Amino acid sequence: AKDGRAHLNAYLDDYAFLLAASIELLQAQFDPAVLAFANELALVLLDQFEDSESGGFFFTSHDHEHLIHRDKPGHDNATPSGNGVAAFALNRLAFLTGEMRYARAAERALSLFYPAMEANPGAFSTLLMALEEQLQPTRTVILRGPARALAPWSEALARQHLPHAMVLAIGDGVDGLPETLAKPISGAPQAWICEGATCLAPISDLDQLLLSLGAKTAESSAPVN
Repeated sequence: AKDGRAHLNAYLDDYAFLLAASIELLQAQFDPAVLAFANELALVLLDQFEDSESGGFFFTSHDHEHLIHRDKPGHDNATPSGNGVAAFALNRLAFLTGEMRYARAAERALSLFYPAMEANPGAFSTLLMALEEQLQPTRTVILRGPARALAPWSEALARQHLPHAMVLAIGDGVDGLPETLAKPISGAPQAWICEGATCLAPISDLDQLLLSLGAKTAESSAPVN
């Protein structure tokens, strides 16, 4: 952009990184507008960047100026690869929304780059992260209840190291949720631990939730006299 005017289309990395950031933002503070924005970004990735025949994502959009060669960056450089971040973020967004089109696009990208990942795994760390979550789906922890009552639960989970879990605290008064997130609200906080479309029974005790996630409870982390 120059003088406030963009004269070139955005690139794969712009959409993929912004999508991944949106998913992180949803975990910091859930906002249905951010989820809607993430869906918009994902649809642009699929409609404007994906190679629907061979899999993977081109660095430039389909309506970009004509180039001699359209690259599909898969290996990491100083920053993670666009294809790796796209596959990782799309797969996570599929868990949040139930939109399997995102998961299928991520799987096609992983299939395309798998021979290269197998031959030189050190160059494809981000795609390997996406592959790990494709093989062992990340857990989605959905917290529902009165917004003020959810705060201690969110704070307790934020102190834990949960690399294979997404935590979303969705208080009362939030409408228009996808079926995957639209858990019922009662007068007290409850949590659902889901893997893909399968969820455990709701948990209404914070320490039990932490134990179920393999995290430390307040009691277990207390010093021993």
